Amino acid sequence: MYSCGYSEPMTPTTDPRQPSAAALAWAQRLVRMNTVSRDSNLALIDCIADHLRDLGVPLRLTYDATRRKANLYATLGVGKPNGVILSGHTDTVPWDGQAWTLDPLSAEIRDGRLYGRGSADMKGWIGLVVAQAQAWLEADGPQALHFAFSYDEETGGFGARGLIADLEAAGLLKNDAAPRLCIVGEPTSMVPAIAHKGVHRWRCCVRGKAAHSSLTPNAVNALEAAARVVAHIAGMADELRDHAPRQTGFDVPYSTAAVCVIEGGIADNVVPEDCRFHYEFRDLPGADAAALQARVAAYAATLEGAMQAIEPSAGFRFENIALMPSFQAGPDEPAVQLAQRLAGTRQTTLVAFGTEAGLFQRAGLSTVVCGPGSINQAHQADEYVSLAQLAQAEVFLQGLVPHR
Repeated sequence: MYSCGYSEPMTPTTDPRQPSAAALAWAQRLVRMNTVSRDSNLALIDCIADHLRDLGVPLRLTYDATRRKANLYATLGVGKPNGVILSGHTDTVPWDGQAWTLDPLSAEIRDGRLYGRGSADMKGWIGLVVAQAQAWLEADGPQALHFAFSYDEETGGFGARGLIADLEAAGLLKNDAAPRLCIVGEPTSMVPAIAHKGVHRWRCCVRGKAAHSSLTPNAVNALEAAARVVAHIAGMADELRDHAPRQTGFDVPYSTAAVCVIEGGIADNVVPEDCRFHYEFRDLPGADAAALQARVAAYAATLEGAMQAIEPSAGFRFENIALMPSFQAGPDEPAVQLAQRLAGTRQTTLVAFGTEAGLFQRAGLSTVVCGPGSINQAHQADEYVSLAQLAQAEVFLQGLVPHR
């Protein structure tokens, strides 16, 4: 188990292509902790919480149902008005089956890069934020800064939903000292991102009736029923490709549908009783993902009559397993302008991946996505973030509260 010690390297650097020794140490410390979404993130959360408590920073923890995972929300400068939330998710995707050339938890530095799972997505950013805490407290700026570190972003944004619900229930988003802006530090190569698609993922469980495959009229083939719905979703994907509205700037400029998992059947001569498949919609900002799902459910309902004539319990059950709303900010919004000023650019971009930005935006905060590293390195074997990107992000963060 990795220890959460706070000893820092003895040789700080002033090279503008290198982050500070303290910031790099925090990034490495977090990368070395295994926080794959299927596992607990409590060691990482406790590590950060202990450090903030030592600095006298008040914080809130919210847990999942198992209490094996937690969100952390902390405020530097309680009572100060119009603060900024710095958001990051602590969970990572797994590395099973990937051809890594080094230990995914090594946090090795090589050739100007910090390697390891989560280095780009997005422990590098979180490490930089935590490393600034003491300096921000000492600078005593006019506005509060808030840390919002969540669990289970990679599986559907479940942690951030609980975190935001807790803040809303406590009245912390509706008072004079409530934060007004949010920066989500996902990897955008430090170019402020003002839009991304939503991710709406569903599980469909199909119940049929088993029989010997020589007696198919006596059975309800769950796999074949599932295949009809899968084909319907594929047809919807073609329709979205050919006829749906476009938005320039996205790699794929229209909403999409895809079936990505299907399981069913136990033997060649047994009509399958059960089948399960997963599918998703990635909707442009402004598109109606709920209407897309309603079309799938309505089509499935047209199949149930024939199924239930043979087996009354046969049919379809849908479960929403991920809901990351789309995000779009105007170029003149306060969060976007702040990020541009801090990054020293007038550029903006759109990103293909989902983030928690839409959740914070729907909670009433002006939101932007901007962080170190590239999504092209995230989720890959030998994931990395360049030290130059970390250094650029550190300067970005330091600009929030200039040191006296």
